[in-house]
Amino acid sequence: MGRRQDLERRQMLLARFGRRIASETRIDSLLTIIAEEVRHILNADRCSVFLIEVEKSELWTKVALGVGEKVLRIPMGQGIAGFVAKTGSAVNIRDAYRDTRFTQDFDRITGYQTKTVLAVPLKDRDGKALGVFEVLNKAKGAFNEEDEGFLRILATIASSSIENAKLYEYLRKSHLETIYRMAMVAEYRDQQDTASHLHRISKYTGLVAAELGLPLDLVEDLRYASPLHDIGKVAIPDSILLKPGKLTPDEYEEMKKHPVYGGRMLENAESRLLKLARNIALSHHEHWDGTGYPYSLKGEEIPLEARIVSVVDVYDALTTRRVYKGAWSVEDTFRYMNEQSGRLFDPKVIDAFVRCRSMVEDLMKDEGHMGGANGYNA
Repeated sequence: MGRRQDLERRQMLLARFGRRIASETRIDSLLTIIAEEVRHILNADRCSVFLIEVEKSELWTKVALGVGEKVLRIPMGQGIAGFVAKTGSAVNIRDAYRDTRFTQDFDRITGYQTKTVLAVPLKDRDGKALGVFEVLNKAKGAFNEEDEGFLRILATIASSSIENAKLYEYLRKSHLETIYRMAMVAEYRDQQDTASHLHRISKYTGLVAAELGLPLDLVEDLRYASPLHDIGKVAIPDSILLKPGKLTPDEYEEMKKHPVYGGRMLENAESRLLKLARNIALSHHEHWDGTGYPYSLKGEEIPLEARIVSVVDVYDALTTRRVYKGAWSVEDTFRYMNEQSGRLFDPKVIDAFVRCRSMVEDLMKDEGHMGGANGYNA
């Protein structure tokens, strides 16, 4: 390929790069796209995007290890990426193992052999260090000045997108923290392990939603919407909510109104996450066979998000010790859930939950929440 053709190819790839990253607001996905595109444009074997964590004075990047990923961290100033981040200068190395700034730790961890390296700084709108682009092992020969020029252009384009994604992530985290604390208010009155219960509901919901093959962004929204399932309990009097004994018929009817109260509290929400939360709050006590409450919805009349939370909420309730009951074992709880498939629960959701059993048990062990005497014998 001639020099002119190579330039035309790169200009075309540069335009595609801008288009591909412009609409991506999730930092993990954005970094993956950037690394793939930059590697392709510069005919390199690998590209790493390091981001700076100012508070810790270090850089981090994700690398593939076997079938998974691992976050690798290096102190500012250490290694080539650390040097570039600290000094703000580009580095072009023809033989990495002969350069004193190169640390072989990454190669040892990943089983990779680095030869040629080109690294340039990523800077924010104010010119402050944001991170580092590092490309490894050019397909033919070493990286040249033209490669460095292209990488600088790519770094400028990418920096803007990375800044936007980090801002989006910050706003999203703030939004989610507010929602989570709203959920805490509802649960705080009648749960001793409020935070643990909400964490489990959130994680179980995510596991089942992913197992059902729902899109990743919807799985995330469901994870964060599910803890609001009992928000309506804030409207239930303490005399009913905190009663240690059996409720009278009138008290039970009042308790059964909490889904309606929750639905009203979340009515007319604009965000998809809060719309999902409203559906969950309103319908997570509906039953597949139409015997639930508050509206006796049946089958697929019940929103899928509510059908998922219905399963995980009952599971967590049964495996949790309460003032009025002991904790069921995992074995007995799964047996009961299977028996109620097609009655209380959507069979598809139960099947997905059963397929997630090992992950559910691992999660319970991590949180010290195994149910029953040992988790298997009630």
